[in-house]
Amino acid sequence: MSSWTFADVWEAIAGAQPERPAHIQGERVVSWGEFDARADALAAHLIAAGLDQQAKVAAFLYNGPEYLETYYAAFKGGFAPVNTNYRYGPEELFYLFDNADTQAIVFHAGFSDVLETIRGRLSGVKAWIAVAEPGHPVPPWASDYDAIVAKVPPQRPVKAPWGRSSDDLLLLYTGGTTGMPKGVMWRQDDLFNVIGAGGNVPLGIPPATSVEELVARIQGPDHIRPISLVACPLMHGTGQFSSLICFNQGGTVAFLPSRRFNAMELWDEADRLGATAIVIVGLAFSTPMLEALEANPGRWDLSTVRSMSSSGSMWSQENKRGLLSHAKNAMIFDSFGSSEAVGLGISASAPGAEVPTAAFVIGPNCAVFTEDGRRVEPGSGERGLVAVTGFLPVGYYKDAEKTAKTFKTLEGARWSVPGDWAEVNGDGTLKLLGRGSVCINTGGEKVFPEEVEEALKTHPSVRDAVVVGLPDARFGERICAVVETEGGAKPTLAELSEHVRTTLAGYKAPRELVLIDSIGRAPNGKVDYKALKDHAQAALGAAA
Repeated sequence: MSSWTFADVWEAIAGAQPERPAHIQGERVVSWGEFDARADALAAHLIAAGLDQQAKVAAFLYNGPEYLETYYAAFKGGFAPVNTNYRYGPEELFYLFDNADTQAIVFHAGFSDVLETIRGRLSGVKAWIAVAEPGHPVPPWASDYDAIVAKVPPQRPVKAPWGRSSDDLLLLYTGGTTGMPKGVMWRQDDLFNVIGAGGNVPLGIPPATSVEELVARIQGPDHIRPISLVACPLMHGTGQFSSLICFNQGGTVAFLPSRRFNAMELWDEADRLGATAIVIVGLAFSTPMLEALEANPGRWDLSTVRSMSSSGSMWSQENKRGLLSHAKNAMIFDSFGSSEAVGLGISASAPGAEVPTAAFVIGPNCAVFTEDGRRVEPGSGERGLVAVTGFLPVGYYKDAEKTAKTFKTLEGARWSVPGDWAEVNGDGTLKLLGRGSVCINTGGEKVFPEEVEEALKTHPSVRDAVVVGLPDARFGERICAVVETEGGAKPTLAELSEHVRTTLAGYKAPRELVLIDSIGRAPNGKVDYKALKDHAQAALGAAA
């Protein structure tokens, strides 16, 4: 069995099919040969800039070829790529880059202004590299990305003096359930294996056992090269890992031309490209996609679409049924997992056989344990925490305490237990109950109530505040602020939302407001989130 590194695999694939497209975004096509050459040039630049072995390279980018080229260059140079949520505000960005010990930041030039506000405090950064865009030239303190990748080094492939290792890391920063973002450390070998090792089990493609076998497979006459249209952001695990899976099969990763999701554009691109796979995140994507299909019957040829996949946000059986009535050759794969626990479960829906909401087939390395470490028996009605073993992350970067809380030894093996509660049905399937915390999931983005509450409480009219998630037909949940005011003040929703946006990302701002006489904190400072959520629903007439 091979010890895998992504750079070794992708270099072999590029050598076998240099003219085939690796990326497509609108009219822009980057071949596998160009992908490999551009990543070599960027890796050489990072090495010359003096980055250390396993230095962190942050991708502060919108979707596009540059994102995955940055990752490929990091893999080539023995560095660790780091995702960046481009919706973060200045202090959130500073925390992320500082916590990750970032030594290089590759960014779209439109982010120059926000970076300028924190750049002076990031003394460890050795390379600032900007991707120019219309109206946003490369700032004088950064290097030009396009100029860098155009200078392909004569010696290829590029390897740093320390070489490459299957122990080299990819850091996936995630909100998790409490506190500030934390970096999940994936060894490349573990990650490569957990996402299929060049195979796709649901589609009947077995994992590869060597680079040579993988390359021979993609050159075979029966191999169908995937064209994955990744509509969700690469800054999150769903879009990122789906892209890696596609590349490991010698496929093409396509992105929407626009930066804001548009369902009409998605279907136009799926039809134009003959996409075989579409990657989204739950109802925030699937609802407008279905609405577009219903409003334009027969407009698009979707016969090539074999799969639509989502992870990180549940969506309804009715929604799946509607999509499959239009994409009749497709299956819908709804993956249950997280940044630190891939493969907890999956639901697979085919036309006429749509899986109910929140029902998942338990993964082969998955189990449900009670809090005292007993395995939950199917059909017992007992509730427990979902856990997965097998290929797991090393832990959280620079956080031994959180690592110990999530990665536990059970039944003599190491398991990842990210905090999802479930029951095990009599047939062995999971009935997902949700996180034990009060974390809000809005359109796939995790929002921590305490963070928004603290921002609200800095407003002069706010005496106390609690934030809860209310049901939302499109985004799963929407943020509601329950506010106790100072001296009878009557702040408006617009006023408080704008106040939150001054320090936090826009998606964390409240979408609903309920004023209350008293939050009713207990002497220990705790609040009854359930009671306040029920109060907010009643006050707003929200559906339970």
